[in-house]
Amino acid sequence: MKVTAISGKGHEETLLTYDTFTFSGGEEHIRFGTEPADDIETIKITVKLTDSSSILKLILAVDALRRKYGPKVSIELISPYFPYARQDRVCVEGEALGAHVMANLINTLGFDQVTIWDAHSDVSPALLNNVTNIPQGVIIERHAELAQRLRDKKLTLVSPDAGATKKTQNVAKFFGGGIEVMQADKVRDLKTGEITHTSIHGDVANKDVLIVDDICDGGRTFIELAKVLKEKQCGRISLYVTHGIFSKGIEVFNGVIDNIYTTDSINEFHATNKTENQVNLNIVNI
Repeated sequence: MKVTAISGKGHEETLLTYDTFTFSGGEEHIRFGTEPADDIETIKITVKLTDSSSILKLILAVDALRRKYGPKVSIELISPYFPYARQDRVCVEGEALGAHVMANLINTLGFDQVTIWDAHSDVSPALLNNVTNIPQGVIIERHAELAQRLRDKKLTLVSPDAGATKKTQNVAKFFGGGIEVMQADKVRDLKTGEITHTSIHGDVANKDVLIVDDICDGGRTFIELAKVLKEKQCGRISLYVTHGIFSKGIEVFNGVIDNIYTTDSINEFHATNKTENQVNLNIVNI
């Protein structure tokens, strides 16, 4: 968690220091340092809300900051990955609506501005107060080499399923239009959750493709799609995901996908140089 104070004098930024620890009973604790409170107008909290501990530390941080700096200081939240965003509907009776629960929690903290990146669906932005949702195109643009290839129309965009098609089309528009967009479809076994079939609508022969989505968890969807693209004699295969969980590791993409573009909104990564049968990982820091 990074906490930055912006003063009224020339909008100077100061990084606020703090200590955190966990009591033996499991309670989290945070204490901010002795930076002066004079002329501070805005405090920005940039955080990765990837587990319960980080969420609780955020809650404690907001309380501590309000006690230290008073109600007149504006507090803004930058949380590129919005937790529980994938739990945006109740699929089975008896489940919680996780996105609603998390949005309510964030709203009770009274942020003057909340910034998230590439929300999974329209549900989370609709539930959050004072929210700005940064779209995929803006984030992809920070990958300079990838953005240039899109502007030069050197890539065909592939949506991994119908749900991602609208976002993929918006990426094409963001980079000037005229970019070919194709949709893939996948069929799952409802009992096991395994992907049993993947198809692609369109001719990808000899074309370099970029698969676009917001989240990668284990990666099975993208691996199976890449296999089909290879069978269709496509060129180089790249994958863009804003939020890389990569619960099975990056190595599962070796020999299947050539390049992965992502951010460190969830995990810490280090870019690697591609060697034979290894994926080239490209990171944008939050």
